[in-house]
Amino acid sequence: MPEQPVAIVTGANRGLGLETSRQLAALGYRILLTARRAAEGRAAAEALAASGASVAFQPLDVTDDVSVRDFAERVRGIGRLDVLVNNAGIFLDPAPSTPESSVLRVDLASIRASFETNTLGPLRLCQALIPLMTGHGRVVNVSSGMGQLAQMNGFCPGYRLSKTALNALTRILADELQGTGIKVNAVCPGWVRTDMGGAEADLSVEEGARGIVWAATLPQDGPSGGFFRHGQPIDW
Repeated sequence: MPEQPVAIVTGANRGLGLETSRQLAALGYRILLTARRAAEGRAAAEALAASGASVAFQPLDVTDDVSVRDFAERVRGIGRLDVLVNNAGIFLDPAPSTPESSVLRVDLASIRASFETNTLGPLRLCQALIPLMTGHGRVVNVSSGMGQLAQMNGFCPGYRLSKTALNALTRILADELQGTGIKVNAVCPGWVRTDMGGAEADLSVEEGARGIVWAATLPQDGPSGGFFRHGQPIDW
C-alpha cells in the first residue's frame, strides 16, 4: 500500500480546524492536529480517533519560536509532510462600528498581537515546514474576505490588516515556489457559524471547511498563488 499522506492543521481543537481535520481524515490523510490549549487539542484528537480517523495531537503555539521549532523536529521524525493548513487565528478587535474598533482609536498592541498569530504564525510554520515537503505539497492559508483590498471597509483594523498581510505572504510564497510541486493558496471559508463567526453566520462549519479541503487536495495542475472562496477565485 502507498504511504499515508500527512496533513497538519493548526488551531484544530474546534471549529473550522477540527472540521477540516475530520474531512481530510475521511479522505485518507494522517492528521497532525495542533492547538495551543493542550487539553482541548488532545480531547479533539481523541474524539476524531474514536471515529476511526488516523489522527495525533501535537501542542503548538504558532506565536512561539521554540514551540514551532520543536514541532518541526517532530514532523521531521515522521519523514513526510503533504499538507499544511494555517488555520489558527484570532479576532481581537472590538465589535465592528463601535468607536473602539476604529482605526483612529485602535490599541496598537492588539494589532501587534493580531499580526503575531494571523500573519507571522503562518510565516513561522512555512519557514519551518515547507522544507520538509521535499518539493511536493499544499499550503492553505485560511484568510478572510475582511482582508480583501478590493472590498476593504472600515473598523476591525487588527483583523483586516493581518489577513491582508497573510494574503501578501501567500503571493510571495507562491512566487518563490514556482517550478516546485508545492502550491500555496489563500482561502476565505465564508461567514461560518463558529465561535468567531457567531450563530447568525450563513454557513455551517462543514460547508466552510470544504473550500479549505479543496485547496489542500489540489491536483498537480491546480492553481497556486490564488485567493478562493468555495473553490472559486475572488479578488484580492
